[in-house]
Amino acid sequence: MTPGGGVRTTRRYRGDKCRAMRDEALGAWQYASPARRSGSGMRLTPHKKVFPHFYILGWYSTGSDAEESDMHIHKALMDINESPVYVLLNPSINHSQKDLPVSIYESELHVIDGIPQLIFVLSSYTIETVEAERISVDHVAHLKPSDGGSAATQLAAHLTGIHSAIKMLHSRIKVLNHYLLAMQKGDVPCENSLLRQVSSLLRRLPAIESGKFQDDFLMEYNDTLLISYLAMLTNCSSGMNELVDKFNTAYDRHTRRGGRTAFM
Repeated sequence: MTPGGGVRTTRRYRGDKCRAMRDEALGAWQYASPARRSGSGMRLTPHKKVFPHFYILGWYSTGSDAEESDMHIHKALMDINESPVYVLLNPSINHSQKDLPVSIYESELHVIDGIPQLIFVLSSYTIETVEAERISVDHVAHLKPSDGGSAATQLAAHLTGIHSAIKMLHSRIKVLNHYLLAMQKGDVPCENSLLRQVSSLLRRLPAIESGKFQDDFLMEYNDTLLISYLAMLTNCSSGMNELVDKFNTAYDRHTRRGGRTAFM
């Protein structure tokens, strides 16, 4: 929702296979004002001429929950689409949340206290993207969090995600190990298909006990140590050079003998 009751709408291609979504600013709606609706309808006409195969699918806003004022904008869009979709994006950060902070609402007519009213109802959804859309997602992922978090906060969130993934992997491997032990003891029937899948999974892991791996590992390890030692020698040489320059500047001016200058 833009300031002043503005609306951002989504448009969808009228085709069986194309599901591309386009975001367009439809104009300022002020709680379903007829004048506003008429002006926005006039602005919608040029869009239909440029994009004749697209139609208004719904609108989106930011926030944690759907508010009562959102229903006024939703009703206004019903003049264009009889059943618009309301997408709510939650900008707040919740590191424990695993799902996307996106909620999709549809309107349903319910009778409350004898009065028919429209209410928002959560709807399930699946995400399908193309390569061009992933660019914008990557851009948003590198933006600064809305709570003013620093780079350290982003690093902590990244490490927390890695820790959760490793923890989940460990739990799955533990379950698989217990299952194989029970199969070996005869507690559960042997399944050859499962054993083949486990064997295929293990073959994907690098063989760290081979002689070639040890040679390559030692070579890389020695190269790393050599680079570290060279960096230390360079640093020591630079420090020694600065010390010699300072010593010559302090003591060399008054010790000239036979046209020669004392130095270290």
